[in-house]
Amino acid sequence: MSDYPPLDPDFENRIRKSFQRQSIMSTIGAELALIQPGEVHINAPYDKRFIQQDGFLHAGTITTLIDSACGYAAYSLMPADSRVLSVEFKINLLSPAQGDSFRAEGRVIKPGKTLTVCDGKLFALNDEQEKLVAIMQATMICVPAEKSRGFPAAVERSM
Repeated sequence: MSDYPPLDPDFENRIRKSFQRQSIMSTIGAELALIQPGEVHINAPYDKRFIQQDGFLHAGTITTLIDSACGYAAYSLMPADSRVLSVEFKINLLSPAQGDSFRAEGRVIKPGKTLTVCDGKLFALNDEQEKLVAIMQATMICVPAEKSRGFPAAVERSM
């Protein structure tokens, strides 16, 4: 857990509602596992629909999971009426992603009024063992309410 206090006491509910609107997360079977100020974990099962040619979890799926974990970690420290978007990230794929399931962890390294820097990790889980397979450094932007007007409407229209 981070040492950063949330600006919104209802941050957990806000994250859960936002997560439900991400159809990619339900498509890959991902679920929120931990929500704390400055830290979010997302679990996903192995699913052969999201592997690459050698049977490993595809790099795009890995990136999606870690990016969302980092984004929600940052979002947990943002104002209630804001939105979060990824600005940039760098990912290192350390080992083939083989596992029964996967856990993406996002943690805030440095929060800011506009930009928040996060650290992300993806672990492959097999029985009781876990293996670090990818790391990410990500920068997230806080989009204030006055600039995010229309975001929810656009999402609702597309669902």
